[in-house]
Amino acid sequence: MCRVFKVLTVTAGLLSAVAAEAQTREWTLGECIEYARRNNITVRNSEVSQQIAGVELDQTKASRYPTLSFSTNHNGVFQNKSTQYNEFNEKSDKVSYSGSYNLSSGVTLFGGGRIRNNIKQQHIALQALGYDTETARNDIEIAVVQAYLQVLYAAEDLEVNRQTVELSTRTVERARHLFEAGSIARSDLAQLQSQLASDKYQVTVSENSLSQYKLQLKQLLELGEGESFEVAFPPLDDRSVLTPIPSVEQVWGSAQSQMPQMQSGELNVSAAEAAESVAKASFYPTVSLSAGMSTGTYSDMGAFFDQLNNKLNESVGVSVSIPIFNGKQARSGLSRAKLQTVSARLRLLSTRKELYSTIESLHNDAVAAQNRYVAACEQLTAAEESYRLASEQFDAGLKNTVELVTEQNKYLSARSQQLQAKFQAVLSLQLLNFYRGEPIRL
Repeated sequence: MCRVFKVLTVTAGLLSAVAAEAQTREWTLGECIEYARRNNITVRNSEVSQQIAGVELDQTKASRYPTLSFSTNHNGVFQNKSTQYNEFNEKSDKVSYSGSYNLSSGVTLFGGGRIRNNIKQQHIALQALGYDTETARNDIEIAVVQAYLQVLYAAEDLEVNRQTVELSTRTVERARHLFEAGSIARSDLAQLQSQLASDKYQVTVSENSLSQYKLQLKQLLELGEGESFEVAFPPLDDRSVLTPIPSVEQVWGSAQSQMPQMQSGELNVSAAEAAESVAKASFYPTVSLSAGMSTGTYSDMGAFFDQLNNKLNESVGVSVSIPIFNGKQARSGLSRAKLQTVSARLRLLSTRKELYSTIESLHNDAVAAQNRYVAACEQLTAAEESYRLASEQFDAGLKNTVELVTEQNKYLSARSQQLQAKFQAVLSLQLLNFYRGEPIRL
């Protein structure tokens, strides 16, 4: 019994450890990106649209082949007859049955290239939807990177604010000793205590911001409400921030050939041109071939199979439809198709312009953020030294409370500016490399 209890205890401990490990799993940026690219609802909707287009393409391809259909119709007639025989009036019921069987087939011999060009159009559109799906994956990847870096920024900001509280707490303790020794007034101590309370409040604000950013990232991953979610915090040193920035021309040259939105736009232009060819087919005659077989049976007309053979009818026909006047439907359809081609070209130009503008903005942001980071590091070093000297002079009675709080706020502002420039530079650099076709890694 004791051995069984030990085995159960060990098993329960192992299961608890596994469960705890699963609950405390930390997601890296790479894991977040991979999961979001597979499971985000927008991406999955785009994949479904692509699959629907594939089904429609298969249906259009099948229109090149003859159709074949079979139909049958069956009827039953119930009759009630009265017969006068001598003084007897006799009644009898009669049931008759009939059936018909029809087999028909048809194929388009010539339609002005409508079917061929329609297949071409839908095939190109299917390829474009494939690139649209990849664009959706890229968009969610960019969103995940932005949200992930916001989480990292909020975590570092929270740590800075916690350190600020520790710093303010030590300052208040020193001030309390000075007050007890009669070196400072009660108002000076109260001012420092007020600053400590403000710093503690800022910690609460930072904690809420971190929770909110985690929630946003979790929602991008489409994780359930009950699923735990923690983020891994990779170290970001100066090498991550001060990486050489690629030129706009380098990024733009790669983006034009690698970004799926550009390829989708070019294919949409080709699909619109194919739609023009489909519209032109409305000006040409349509030639169709049809064939059919039909037969029937009746219950009072002999053997079933003999009737099928005797009543067999076979037909073959060719039909030609020549458009003469159809209320300008053909001409209007062609005009619409041409305008849609112009619209597709304009959308491609807009996509090209938007992509170039994005790359140019990211390059400017990266340059500015790196410059701000270098300046912020120098400012932080100076502010830290100034605050240290102010603290020593405050302890010696050479600085008052206002001067000490002012130097502390300058120091904290310098840390905040450095932190903001750091993450702005990292984000801009990562996205620039992404548009170059390189994977995002921290």
